[in-house]
Amino acid sequence: MTTLSPAHPVRRRPRRAYSAVPGETPGSLPWRSVKSLILLVCVILVVLPFVAIVSTSLADTAEVTKSGGYVLWPDHPTLLAYKALLNGGIVAKAMLVSVGVTVVGTALSLVSSVFLAYGLSRPGSFGHKPVLLLLLMSMLFVPGVIPSYLMVKQLHLINSYWSLILPTMINAFNVIVLRSFFMGLPGELIDAARIDGASEWKILTRLVLPLSKASVAVIGLFYAVTYWNAFFNALLYMNDASKWPMQLVLRTYVVNNAALSGGQVDVAAGAPLPPAQSLQAAILVLSIVPIVVIYPFLQRHMNKGVMIGAVKG
Repeated sequence: MTTLSPAHPVRRRPRRAYSAVPGETPGSLPWRSVKSLILLVCVILVVLPFVAIVSTSLADTAEVTKSGGYVLWPDHPTLLAYKALLNGGIVAKAMLVSVGVTVVGTALSLVSSVFLAYGLSRPGSFGHKPVLLLLLMSMLFVPGVIPSYLMVKQLHLINSYWSLILPTMINAFNVIVLRSFFMGLPGELIDAARIDGASEWKILTRLVLPLSKASVAVIGLFYAVTYWNAFFNALLYMNDASKWPMQLVLRTYVVNNAALSGGQVDVAAGAPLPPAQSLQAAILVLSIVPIVVIYPFLQRHMNKGVMIGAVKG
C-alpha cells in the first residue's frame, strides 16, 4: 500500500464555471448579452407603467378619448389636470394634510424613538428591563382594530389630525434597531465624555447623534414613508372628507374609481373638466412625487443604514 508524502500534494482539478448557456462562461460576450437583454426587459416592465401614468396625466381630452384610456406618449401635453387639482378642492387640501402629518409625525417619531432607544441602550438607566420588555411585547401582541378605535374615541381624537400621528408615533422595530446601533458605539468615548463632566444630554446631542447620522436618516425615511402612505387610520378616524390625507383621496378616487365632481376641483368658469383618466393619473403622480424627491437626498445613507443591526462575520 502506497502513501502520499507531504512533498507530493494531491492536485485537484479546478472546477469549471457554471453557465446556463451550454459552452459559454459567465464572462463571455454571449452570456453578457443574455443578461443585458433580461435586465433590459425587466427595466421596461418597471418603467413603462410609470411612463403611461405620467403621459396620461399630461394628455388632453381628445388624446384620452382617441386612445380609449391610457396614453403612452401625448402629442400635445398639458397641465390642465394638475392645475384643476392644485388650485383648490379636496386634492389640494389632502396634499397639505399629508405634508403636515408627515413632517410633524416624522419629527415627533424621530425624537421619541431616539430618546427611548438611547435610554434603553444604557444598562444602568431607570426601568431599563421593564420598558424593554414592554417594547418587545408590543411587537408580539398587536391590539386589534376595535380596541384601537375605542382608545382613540375615549381620547376624543376622532376627526383630529392627532389620530393620524399618535397611534403610530413609536415603532418598536425602529427603536430596537436604533438601540442596537447605539449599543455598538465605542463605550470608551461615552466614558471619556462622562469623565470630562458631560451630561447625558450633551453625550446624546454632541457625541451619539453625530456618529449616528446614517441610522437616524434611514429611520426617519422609514417613518416618513409610513406616515405618507398611511390611509387606514384616516379611514377609521376621519369622518370629515375635508380632513382626508392624500392616500385616502387616492384610494377613493383612483382605486374605487369614484368620479371627481366640479366642486372638488378648481376649473375656470364654463371650462370643461379634464378627463377622468387624466385626473386619476395626476392624483397618482402627486401621491408619489414627495417621496421620490426626498429619497435622493438620503440615498447616500441607505447603504450604511440598512446594515444596522445586521450579523457581521
